[in-house]
Amino acid sequence: MSTLSKIRQDFLDKLKATGKQSVSRTEINKIGNEVGLKSFGWFTKKIENKIGRGIYKVPGNSPVIALQSNVAKKEKVVPINNTIETSGNRIANVTTELSMTDLVPEPYSNYVPFGNFNDVLQIIKSGIFFPVFVTGQSGNGKTMSIEQACAKLKRKFVLVSMTPETDEADLLGNYVLINGQMEWRDGPVTTAAREGAVLCIDEIDYGAQNLSCLQRVLEGKPFLLKKKGELVTPTPGFTIFATANTKGKGSEDGRYIFTNVLNEAFLERFRNTYEQDWPPANVEKKIINGELAKAGVNEPDFADKLVTWADAIRKTFEVDGCDEVISTRRLVHIVETYGIFGDKMKAISYCLNRFDDESKISFIDLYTKVDSGASLDDIMNASSESQNENLQELIDDETENDDDNQADF
Repeated sequence: MSTLSKIRQDFLDKLKATGKQSVSRTEINKIGNEVGLKSFGWFTKKIENKIGRGIYKVPGNSPVIALQSNVAKKEKVVPINNTIETSGNRIANVTTELSMTDLVPEPYSNYVPFGNFNDVLQIIKSGIFFPVFVTGQSGNGKTMSIEQACAKLKRKFVLVSMTPETDEADLLGNYVLINGQMEWRDGPVTTAAREGAVLCIDEIDYGAQNLSCLQRVLEGKPFLLKKKGELVTPTPGFTIFATANTKGKGSEDGRYIFTNVLNEAFLERFRNTYEQDWPPANVEKKIINGELAKAGVNEPDFADKLVTWADAIRKTFEVDGCDEVISTRRLVHIVETYGIFGDKMKAISYCLNRFDDESKISFIDLYTKVDSGASLDDIMNASSESQNENLQELIDDETENDDDNQADF
């Protein structure tokens, strides 16, 4: 092997060792300087290596989606596969940030596993296509558990958040006009399938009634991009998690408006449904203590009181004693606000302003009792006595009305 060939091979090896799917011209220059390579035309001028302006594919580290030549006039749609196409005689697949980014999420140092985390971990680790529906109250860590399972296993993770306007084109892909030419852009579902990634469809019950396009995808079989005429075969490792605040039957209490009743045939395609509850008190205290430390505060007593307070409100909510609930996410918001202002009651008040006045005043009053040393049992016993008194008053009122009616009769 000549010296020049060896230098070029060293360059390619170092390029691949970055672990990246794509690199910029600046990065190429840097690596070239490290191995003593002065000219890069043999690499940068190859059409199969070029993704976009100043962006180049790392051979072996990314899906082969090359930027096509603009020489040809006739455009024809052909499927994208795992072979390099140097012909410009087709509509190019647009390279987006989603396909160029390292899709493995970063571990969150303060994440504390609980609930179904180990089951989620086991499903992802298996590499089997096994779609799961995860339901639970807003702010209890449903999406984060899936993301952090992927981070732990170093698996690619694609998140798409549903809205009432989300449609098939948003999910699977569509044609876009770029520089006067129609080019195809994969949607997040198609990207995840091509990459063998874990797809998380967040707030799936907010989606419009346009989800039938996902029914074939939820079977783990090749699915058709109708507008393009391409059959996409998912790469092994591809699987789907869907999160929702309901079970796909709508929100009877009106707390989650705009959630839809999902088609039974659609829901039936999920292998399992997990009901995620709030973290246990000991886990939630660990989470809050971690967030306090992140905010530069070491006050475990404050964490204990916040968790006791939130727990009392949740238990009261379950028996219809109040109309709002304090989520784990809201406790984190309180800690973050406290880290900025250094005033506990100010932080709590600011984070309760989204509630109606009656709930806000009631919750603040409850926290002052917890802050004064009241335990969860004390609070729940007092709440139970208050409810019994209210019930007795209601019974007495009904009895008086009956007596009056009898007298009139």
